Amino acid sequence: MSPDVPLLNDYKQDFFLKRFPQTVLGGPRLKFMVNIPVLEQMNQILHILFIFLPFLWALGTLPPPDALFLWAMEQVLEFGLGGSSMSTHLRLLIMFIISTGTAVTSYFIPSTVGVVLFMTGLGFLLSLNLSEMVFGFKHSVTGHRVGTKSKALPNSSEKQFTWKEYLFYSIVLVLALLETGLLHHFAGFSQISKNSPQAIVGYILMILFIILWILKEIQSVYIFGIFRNPIYPKHAQTVTLFLEKQTKLMKIGVVRRILINLVSPFAMIAFLSLDSSLQGLHSVSVSIGFTRAFRMIWQNTENALLETVIVSAVHLLISNTDIWWNRNLDTGIRLLLVGIMRDRLIQFISKLQFAVTVLLASWTEKKRRKSTTTLCVLNIVFSPFMLVFIVFSTLLSSPLLPLFTLPLFLVGFPRPIQSWPGVVGTTACVCADTVYYYQMVPSLNTALQSAMAAGSLGLLLPGSHYLGRFQDRLIWIMILECGYTYCCINIKGLELQETSCHTAEARRVDEVFEGAFEQEEYARVCSINEHLGNVLTPCTVLPVKLYSDARNVLSGIIDSHDNLKEFKGDLVKVLVWILLQYCSRRSNVQENVHKTENKGKASLIILPALNTSPQTESPEDTDSLNSENLDDWSDDVFGEEPTIKKGKEEKDQLKVLPGINLPIPGSVESQRVGKHSAGTVTENSLYQAVALGYPATDKGKQEAMAYIPLMEFSCSHSHLLSLPEEWISNCLPNSKVKEMSSLFPEDWYHFVLRQLECFHSEENASNVVEEIAKDRILKDFYVHAVMTCYFSLFGVDNMIPSPGHILRVYSGVFPWSLALDWLTEKPELFQLALKAFRYTLKLMIDKASLGPIEDFKELTNCLEEYESDWYIGLVSDEKWKEAILQEKPYLFSLGYDPNMGVYTGRVLTLQELLIQVGKLNAEAVRGQWANLSWELLYATNDDEERYSIQAHPLLLRNLTVQAADPPLGYPIYSSKPLHIHLF
Repeated sequence: MSPDVPLLNDYKQDFFLKRFPQTVLGGPRLKFMVNIPVLEQMNQILHILFIFLPFLWALGTLPPPDALFLWAMEQVLEFGLGGSSMSTHLRLLIMFIISTGTAVTSYFIPSTVGVVLFMTGLGFLLSLNLSEMVFGFKHSVTGHRVGTKSKALPNSSEKQFTWKEYLFYSIVLVLALLETGLLHHFAGFSQISKNSPQAIVGYILMILFIILWILKEIQSVYIFGIFRNPIYPKHAQTVTLFLEKQTKLMKIGVVRRILINLVSPFAMIAFLSLDSSLQGLHSVSVSIGFTRAFRMIWQNTENALLETVIVSAVHLLISNTDIWWNRNLDTGIRLLLVGIMRDRLIQFISKLQFAVTVLLASWTEKKRRKSTTTLCVLNIVFSPFMLVFIVFSTLLSSPLLPLFTLPLFLVGFPRPIQSWPGVVGTTACVCADTVYYYQMVPSLNTALQSAMAAGSLGLLLPGSHYLGRFQDRLIWIMILECGYTYCCINIKGLELQETSCHTAEARRVDEVFEGAFEQEEYARVCSINEHLGNVLTPCTVLPVKLYSDARNVLSGIIDSHDNLKEFKGDLVKVLVWILLQYCSRRSNVQENVHKTENKGKASLIILPALNTSPQTESPEDTDSLNSENLDDWSDDVFGEEPTIKKGKEEKDQLKVLPGINLPIPGSVESQRVGKHSAGTVTENSLYQAVALGYPATDKGKQEAMAYIPLMEFSCSHSHLLSLPEEWISNCLPNSKVKEMSSLFPEDWYHFVLRQLECFHSEENASNVVEEIAKDRILKDFYVHAVMTCYFSLFGVDNMIPSPGHILRVYSGVFPWSLALDWLTEKPELFQLALKAFRYTLKLMIDKASLGPIEDFKELTNCLEEYESDWYIGLVSDEKWKEAILQEKPYLFSLGYDPNMGVYTGRVLTLQELLIQVGKLNAEAVRGQWANLSWELLYATNDDEERYSIQAHPLLLRNLTVQAADPPLGYPIYSSKPLHIHLF
């Protein structure tokens, strides 16, 4: 799979026609009415700068206006106002306006207690997922008014807000306001010292930080991403075993969550409330600094705790009040500066790791070593300049752009955390495999909720990327937004197609995870991460309910003569069982809708009389013998792959003949006997070609067709199992009916009758069943219907079917036979016959694998299991996707591998399995995405075999490109923003 070329071209055209003029040519024109030297000098500088704008734009350093605007709002919101990056641009704009208004309002509040309470209350409320809470509240209120159960919220996680959560937030808000007000009003203000109340709270915060850091590190498989955690389970083969070993870690995670959600925020509120800087209320720095500080306590508790500990430690270590840090800065501004330095330091380390990884990747790639050696040497010689680029990129919080993913670095233009301009989750390259990701997302949300709450995924920050792996599935998880007890993520599913690049990187991902999660029991207690230089660091495994995919070769089963011989006998039994089950359910539905007026009376079945007068074959009928359908039915098992036509021939086989007015299945309207009116088709015309494929007969001596006159059931309850009228007519010659009637299993027919549930409500149910079993008319009807379906499935010759025949019929392409037109005119019966054939094939495979069926009871249990727990069909069917979304426990499909020349069986099993999850270097992802954008939009290099998309085990280039938003990337699934409750 590759990027959508037309969509990519439209994207490029929009980019060049709109963003280029706005960015490069739309610079300001400065004109002054009065000559001011400073402004004149600035004007000259800007004119010189404008000359270099096209060059900077071509290098990808000059940002488009929309990206610059969103990036600036994110930076101000996060570092100036204490907020977080938002999942959508609209949420970002609204939150930025509200947060700015909060800081401005706090400046004009005259009361010291009032301003502290205002900052505390608004800081807490703005850190909550307010939009989802309001929407959930309105939805629940509306549902109660209407009196209906509320449905799942769109664009949200499966779990809705409950009254317990609203109560919890209300209690926390009240307690926070009480603590802030009481401490600020009654506690005395003094400069921080070793014995002051604020210093004591600072010591408590240091202890809390150390405890939380330890609890977070032991939740993951690696400590610092280097040393393997000795407490983490060494080997986890099954979900049950893993959960047993992880019980202690989960208990530790609960303690950690309590410390983060309750203890740490209130401790930091105490630290801020006791600060003497709050006395200067009319200072802009105090309003900005403390508005951010009181917001950060809830928005990002762990980072706020780290910043507070650093500020407190610096206060205690530097007691000199004449130093600029203590004299000119209040606590709020100190926290702001520490927050910026913390973020930029983390970015610098990540960018440096990414740059080193690119150098190693270029050097270790044997094919490109000669061409990249010069670049590697130049990077080492000019390493100070490379560090300058990294520092400049860090200061701007923009991605470090490796040109063509070579060790040639530029500073990408500043852009939002999401990296792409579109709305998250609105575009994906949807294909047949998308349904597998769609099914697993709800269960994955639940597993992520537990892992994030316990700290197994490390520090949750907007812009973090995670990669999950299970069998052939790769799940890309990106954090969009974080707040108090919630996190907003986007989940992408990468293609399942096994391309060379995809397979090479997926194999390395498997190796990284196997080295972390599948260690032997005798391995060293504290081993080192063998894949330390990789951009992927393993974190944990998640128990998720999803489908495992098993593919088996059916050689020795589907081509076994004995199995195929038993297949024919089993097919008759399965047809009997399916038709009886269908009629039983049909009668129950009809009785629930209305009561039969003639209940208790004998039921009359009026059959269409088949004209037995001699028929003359028409030229059209004779020509039908030369149909391509017969040519396509070669049963050579050792030849080429059985041809299953998907074009006009198949459609012609399955469509209902035009001009025939079919009665509704199950209707009581009888067909007309005798003469027919204009516009209808006679019985003769339906069966003109009935003798095709048989020895020629003299004119006027064509064999009479089976004719069943007006019949009356011998049992008054037989109507409960009566077949639809149009199914009772027969299109086979009498000789063929008599020949095949001997195959009908009467003992099985009687056994299935006794197992039906439709008689359980009747009085003397056993007697009713016996009476129905003795009704020969009803049995004859089933004989005709079953044997006609049987004949249509095997064609003209009643021979042992070949594997090619089995595959074609399984796929819905029936052979030509006398009964084919008759069957295709009854779509419901056609589907039942196809269903019976597929059940019989699955039964044959199970008997060959698990052993023979002992008795009728075991056979019934097997068929009931197929009916309730299995979907047996084709992967291309729409019902296959429906079965996956409905979470059928098992799915089976038959296929053919033309490369190996073997028949294959594919079984999907729904079960709770372990998904391995690792954290990606966020700067490596942003850098490669920046290069992708530059390469496709600026350099216009959309070659599908370009170097930057080739597989590399260290950088995971191919997977990273796939995970980009279309049209530059091509994930097959992308969820809308999912809000996970960490409550």
